[in-house]
Amino acid sequence: MVGDHREEKSSTTYPQPAHPSSTCVQFHTSILFIKRIGHAKKTTTLPFDSFFPYKSPLPSPPIFASLSFFFSKETKMGRDELCITVPSLFHCPISLDVMNSPVSLCTGVSYDRFSIQHWLDSGHDTCPATMQVLSSKDFVPNLTLRRLINLWTSSNSSPSTADLEEKVMAWIEEINNAKPERCLDSIVEFASRGEVNRSLLASFDGFLETIVGVLSINGMQIRVLESVVRILSLILLENGVNEKLHKLIFKSSSNSSCLPSFISILRNGSLESKMACFTVLESVTTNNESKRFIAGVENNFLPVIIHLIKIDNDNQELHDVVLSFLISVSVTRSIKSQLVQLGIVEVLSNMMSSKNAAISVVEKSLKILSIVCTCADGQSALNGDQKCAGAIVERLMKVSKTATEDAVVVLWSMCCLFRDERVVEKVARSNGVTKVLLVMQSEVGEGNYVRMMCGDLIKVLRFGCKNAGGFSGAVSYETKTTHIMPC
Repeated sequence: MVGDHREEKSSTTYPQPAHPSSTCVQFHTSILFIKRIGHAKKTTTLPFDSFFPYKSPLPSPPIFASLSFFFSKETKMGRDELCITVPSLFHCPISLDVMNSPVSLCTGVSYDRFSIQHWLDSGHDTCPATMQVLSSKDFVPNLTLRRLINLWTSSNSSPSTADLEEKVMAWIEEINNAKPERCLDSIVEFASRGEVNRSLLASFDGFLETIVGVLSINGMQIRVLESVVRILSLILLENGVNEKLHKLIFKSSSNSSCLPSFISILRNGSLESKMACFTVLESVTTNNESKRFIAGVENNFLPVIIHLIKIDNDNQELHDVVLSFLISVSVTRSIKSQLVQLGIVEVLSNMMSSKNAAISVVEKSLKILSIVCTCADGQSALNGDQKCAGAIVERLMKVSKTATEDAVVVLWSMCCLFRDERVVEKVARSNGVTKVLLVMQSEVGEGNYVRMMCGDLIKVLRFGCKNAGGFSGAVSYETKTTHIMPC
């Protein structure tokens, strides 16, 4: 059948420029076909003309060798590694395969020796890539390109699973021998290379215990601690890692002193390691017990965080991860009060007032303010901050719907629930009535708590607290804001 099909084709078929996607399809088709005939006794029906742009007999051993390289990659490295990114320079323009023996024509274009020889032997006198008439059909080996292909091939070869496991075991032994600084950089590089490596580290028996154990060693160098946190942040998304880390950091008595290591990084580490700290801690604080522990006064953790964002005013990326962590741990009244006492309201007010503040930072600031306004200390701090209300009004309708709702909750708490005349005046002078009306009009539906709050705000802002009437500390709505009551 294949023979009949080939006879119907024209005896001369010129190569067409290959689109990258078609190259990928042809290449994968060839591999899948090889897999399909792997158990067959006969291989003479291999349809290589489906990806060779000219009529040809069965390919010679060099072509099989180059294809077998990719096939072996699949069997060794797994299905995810089948689509290896091959530099376009290494492809033969005719066969679209990685060249085994690259040679160059007088036009300067390089081809695989077998492919260009077949092209020339078929009677063509042009360069297949440029279609220029060849002044000479001689070609010379491209030794530099061949050397580069060989280096690339060797660098992409994959060691066996047994070799990798032996390497991980050697790293664990080295760390247990109190020499972690020698191998942690290698582990970071290994984990950065791909998901397969990260999965191996996460599932390897004893690896996580050994790595976390480094954090409990007193007097460890900051560079070592940074490497450990970097490794943990790389493997966080692997199955079961969060649960294991939670137990190791909060449940194990042997690792109960891990928190000082995180504090040391936040004080003296690089920006990247500080962000990795917050990523790890936010992921492992999965219940209220761990959140109360990490935010406990005795651990001195929250003061370090607030000081960090106070001194680093312009780093929006750092502010973003810090605020995410604070939102995560602010679950109890004592934690909220501690944040207020540390000056979180003033810090957030300054953040929102900054013209360079990222939208995500502003939205998370509004979320934290809506959290702390539910405690007495937070309410006092909000009313005492002269520019907080103005900063909130300025951000209305410029953030997401959820953040706008948080802003309305804070303004309602300040203006309606506690009727601070200074705050009301500040909101009114900041064009608050117009903006609150816009928010009110955007909220559709009967009983919408944001719409109802906006209505209350409009009354207070128009007539003042003294003439608003009908408001008392008992005002509440059957919504998530029913907990906002005077304390």
